[in-house]
Amino acid sequence: MYVGPSGLAVIGQLQNFSSIVMTFANGAITSGVIKYTAEHREDIEQKSKFFSTAIVITLTCSIIVGLLLNLFSSYLSTLILKSDEYTSVFVIFGFTIILFALNTLLMSILNGQKEIKKYVTVNIVSSLFSLGLTSLLIMSYGLIGALYALVVNQSVIFFVTLAFVIKSSWFKFEYFKQNVDKQSLMKLGKYSAMALTSALTVPVSHLIVRNYIGENLSWDDAGYWQGIWYISSMYLMVVTTSLSIYYLPRLSEIKDYNELKKEILNGYKIILPIATILALGIYTFRELVIEIAFTEKFMPMVELFKWQLIGDVIKIASWLLGYIILAKAMTRVFIYTEIGFSILFVLLSKVFIDSFGLIGITYAFSLNYSMHFMMMIFIFTKRFR
Repeated sequence: MYVGPSGLAVIGQLQNFSSIVMTFANGAITSGVIKYTAEHREDIEQKSKFFSTAIVITLTCSIIVGLLLNLFSSYLSTLILKSDEYTSVFVIFGFTIILFALNTLLMSILNGQKEIKKYVTVNIVSSLFSLGLTSLLIMSYGLIGALYALVVNQSVIFFVTLAFVIKSSWFKFEYFKQNVDKQSLMKLGKYSAMALTSALTVPVSHLIVRNYIGENLSWDDAGYWQGIWYISSMYLMVVTTSLSIYYLPRLSEIKDYNELKKEILNGYKIILPIATILALGIYTFRELVIEIAFTEKFMPMVELFKWQLIGDVIKIASWLLGYIILAKAMTRVFIYTEIGFSILFVLLSKVFIDSFGLIGITYAFSLNYSMHFMMMIFIFTKRFR
């Protein structure tokens, strides 16, 4: 309502950039912290080693990244947002990123501890706070207000998360005060390599594609694509949250092949039908969804729904197998597939956009994840047969 399609494209650019930066700021150890917290849930000594190592990594990386954001704020504003008028956004981000990183660490520990109730409660509080702050800033300052909201939200939520964590029976400050443990550092390092790969491939590919749409079609078209991506992200959060909260820690715990196979089949029986039903519902009421979530200005994006939603279902089918790669720390396989399919998405997007216009990007998305799904089946059958 306040920034329009082109403004939404700018917000998407900052979101992709911030996801890259945040991964570097917490040392790219989020998935590793979840895995090893779940794996050593009852082993206080091992957990203390991981927690102490993780806090040092997080503080060191976030301070370095914060300094770099401040030093290169003007350059980053021009590079990412195509104007130096947003320099102050990157300066503020540089000062608040340490709280972002610490909040991510605490949320990962809550996840690994299977403190699901607290994890969900913090997310609800975070969402409500973000809604209020973002609305206020957008109504007061327009586009730049939305950008400010993006770089301060989680820094405030850190204190809420800390309040919940401190009350947990397993939490003690001593667990975070040991020296860096070399073995823990090596184990978390495996996940850093995988997380950094994701941080650089997926958001960067989106930055490239969105920029390509903006320069070859229009920035309004880039905003329409950002809009359909938001819709996908929001309704699939029902599924992706369950994958990260339950599925990843559960797969990390399982040692037996038959039990692993059973858990994956249960995932397909429960999660895939939910994703399919949600996608069908969104498609059926697509025009209403646009009217509620956006405005009439975004109605041209209605043509993007069909193949985007088909791609979403294929994506979830692929991720159900893909999470095994994360859970079992198959570092090389993860890195190769992430880089390969991100490059393929960019190439397919450019080819299909040139041939079919904006709708071509949804063709590229569906085809890319179809090939990704086939690759996941091949890897699983080869590794676990």
